[in-house]
Amino acid sequence: MIAALVFIPALAGLAAFFLRPPAVRRGLLVGTALAHSILVVWAWAHRPVLAPDAWWGLDAAGLLFLSITSLLFLIAAVYGWGFLQQEAKPSPASLKEDFLFTNAPEAVFIGCLLLFLSAMTLVTVCRHLGLLWVAIEATTLASARLIYFHRHPRSLEATWKYLLVCSVGLALALLGNFFLGVAALTAGPERHSVGLEITPLLSHAASLQIPWLKASFILILVGYGTKMGLAPMHTWLPDAHSESPSLVSALLSGAVLNCAFLGVLRFYQICVAAGQAAFAQDLLVLLGIVSMGVAAVFILGQTDYKRLLAYSSVEHMGILALGVGLGGIGTYGSVFHALNHSLAKGMLFLVAGNFLTVYHSKNIPQVRGVIRRLPLSGWLWVAGFLALTGTPPFGPFFSEFTILRAAFEQRREGVAILYLSLLALIFIGMATAFLRMAQRAPDSDPQAGIERLPWCRQYPPALLGTLVLALGVYLPASLRSFLHEVAALLGGA
Repeated sequence: MIAALVFIPALAGLAAFFLRPPAVRRGLLVGTALAHSILVVWAWAHRPVLAPDAWWGLDAAGLLFLSITSLLFLIAAVYGWGFLQQEAKPSPASLKEDFLFTNAPEAVFIGCLLLFLSAMTLVTVCRHLGLLWVAIEATTLASARLIYFHRHPRSLEATWKYLLVCSVGLALALLGNFFLGVAALTAGPERHSVGLEITPLLSHAASLQIPWLKASFILILVGYGTKMGLAPMHTWLPDAHSESPSLVSALLSGAVLNCAFLGVLRFYQICVAAGQAAFAQDLLVLLGIVSMGVAAVFILGQTDYKRLLAYSSVEHMGILALGVGLGGIGTYGSVFHALNHSLAKGMLFLVAGNFLTVYHSKNIPQVRGVIRRLPLSGWLWVAGFLALTGTPPFGPFFSEFTILRAAFEQRREGVAILYLSLLALIFIGMATAFLRMAQRAPDSDPQAGIERLPWCRQYPPALLGTLVLALGVYLPASLRSFLHEVAALLGGA
């Protein structure tokens, strides 16, 4: 079953490069996404047993992030059907300078999307840290071509920055794997290396060489933290999210950042098992606060709404790191927040794609009256703002409040005050942009009436918005229990 999860999208992606009819390629995209989701549902019903020396398997953390990835990809694929139809239409000459919609190689785009899904799936099922590094690197290579979809000079610049910055980070992560291998050289009763399989490393964590383990975690946190978007290693993220097609931005922010976060968590598990939880947690708290602070600075006064969403991702990755760094119920809050953020940010990037289609601009002052011109997308935009800023009754309010509660329970009032202050600043910055776009009077163009977008570009983000609201109104006991299982796996309560 796990092999099918990885190889079905990979084979479909390869096939997409050679299929000529556009409808067939788009059908392959949606069909593969649906098949992947069905396999994930089957994995929930029949939880695979983890073999100690297996290179892949599904534990609770892997299943959580796999489920988020599969759901978000299915919704993005349905949205992508309408998006690709729109991209295939001839663009007005005035738009070709900024958005080269024409001549975009759709076959390559769909093929890379499906390979991207395969790589992200491999990240979630990896039980060998070397293979995990290969999988995270594969997500970079598969998604780079997606960023360059519009073939604009800015897209090219964003793609190269993404490749270079993430490759440097992943090189450091590879060195971290080597350091962990050295730390494990004297592990085990027979004083030999146990390799890089996660289960044996956890079993023999008490025998690891602590200095090498600490050095390994620092390199991993910097390396995978670069791909995760933690400040100050986040520099690729605003450009890549801003220049990507919106459905790709939704996947980058809602899924691939989670993959890098999972990479950090795998090494964090080993630190906890080796008795070095306090060391790892202090680093996570520090980077979490720094990420939120950097995001707050760039969100205030931001004039590009896609870059605004990108810096919001930097903020929320900081919240995830902070929650795990606080430990206890903070870990539960962090894994719950990973789910909430993926749903809310995926919705907002898809809605941003609708705005871009209608207004042909990412400039906030030029996008006005969205509730009147695009009623459903406009209200989803406002709802997404409330969700991302932790406003009740949306799910992120409860996950962010849980992290705040963890800070107070551990008598870390300074961290709690910084956390609340940064959340307040970010709320102000986002409210200024979002509400102006929603409430300002539309331009005087008499043709700027209500716009009709195809259903596949309106209902998928609406479904994500419904889910993030539902998680705040009612959290099923089975899901709550599962999130506790994930938190316990990571040493939380």
